[in-house]
Amino acid sequence: MRKSLFLFILIFALVFQAHAQNQEDMRQSVEYLASPELGGRFPATAGDTLASDYLAGKFRRMKLKPVVREKKNKGFYQDFTFGKTEQKTTHNIIGVLPGKDKQLRNEYIVVGAHYDHLGLGGQNSGSRRPDTVAVHPGADDNASGDAVILELARYFKKHRPSRSIIFAFFGAEEQGIVGSKSFVEWMKQADSHRINLPADIKGIVAMVNLDMVGRMRDSSLSVSGTGTSTEFKAMAERAAERTGLQISCTPDGYGPSDQASFVAADIPVFNLTTGGHVEYHTPEDVPSSLNYDGMQQALSFAQDLVAQLAGMPAAPDFINVPGSQQMIHAKFKVSLGLMPDVTGASTVPGLRADIVVAGKPAHKAGMKNGDIIREIDGKPVKDINEYMERLSELQPGTTIPVKVLRGDETIVLQVQLNPAEK
Repeated sequence: MRKSLFLFILIFALVFQAHAQNQEDMRQSVEYLASPELGGRFPATAGDTLASDYLAGKFRRMKLKPVVREKKNKGFYQDFTFGKTEQKTTHNIIGVLPGKDKQLRNEYIVVGAHYDHLGLGGQNSGSRRPDTVAVHPGADDNASGDAVILELARYFKKHRPSRSIIFAFFGAEEQGIVGSKSFVEWMKQADSHRINLPADIKGIVAMVNLDMVGRMRDSSLSVSGTGTSTEFKAMAERAAERTGLQISCTPDGYGPSDQASFVAADIPVFNLTTGGHVEYHTPEDVPSSLNYDGMQQALSFAQDLVAQLAGMPAAPDFINVPGSQQMIHAKFKVSLGLMPDVTGASTVPGLRADIVVAGKPAHKAGMKNGDIIREIDGKPVKDINEYMERLSELQPGTTIPVKVLRGDETIVLQVQLNPAEK
């Protein structure tokens, strides 16, 4: 009896010590990434460079595999451009942990979080204090997710899974999930410089995204994407039971974060978040406001979930679930049900539909991801502003023509409008 009690106490002490170390490591990561020195981590700034170097350095010390052939020690960097009026270059930071199973190691799980934020805020920045120019630290959004990703990478480096894991920090998420879209497109194309990754996008079998996991309340976690594969809801529920969390499940994987880029490529996803708060997108989103005990809970849940994914006997299937979340948050009477390209990356006049949500009006009318909207109800659409203006003129219960450009073909779709979701 005494021996059993001693072993129990020893195991409890070791787990407690490990959790305490996790929390301290996460706190240090958040405090650096959300420090004034990094200036809010706006893409292509000095703060963005510092954040990138910090994260890539962590991967390098963990001895994860780089993803491009080494050039000036930048093997973890996948560069891409963003911006409408002025093209700038930033990057995703990506490291790979090869799986231990000879067959399953050719299937990859992406575990990701965005690392950029709003910089100094200001007008048209996404800040909820647009009249205030000051560092927006982004401690919860999304240094919290970055810190958890680092701990997940450390854990799985020690407990190597059967499938391979791609650990990714995405850039320019706040500019319209640009980094994750760039990664997905990169994986669809042949690139001789790419190494330690699947041959193409089909090798990625699942994606787990963490966006704002630093403000847990009442041991509650929101998990979306639970309907994007047959077994996902049961997997999330098992992880919740084992980690003592209360979870709120949303079947679809759409939403304004990086998992949406993977759903658009028919990859099943999980998105984890502890939800919004009054400091969101303000200068008050600082490290001292985070719940580090809650971050440990989120880490434990994500660890369990990724371990389940990595050990599935067969790759998860994909289910295209109609979106339950409104893609555009605006006071319109109607919603087409799509996520538009807010980056202005299209080289022709019009607005590209990046993600057309299954089951919504545009999807029912035949619109596809990548279609460029040229006209709505006979009126031109050349950019996001005109798109918003056209939506404001429409009434529910009507059917209107929407002209789109698909490749070199112009198509007119008849869209039956539904009331906008509240």
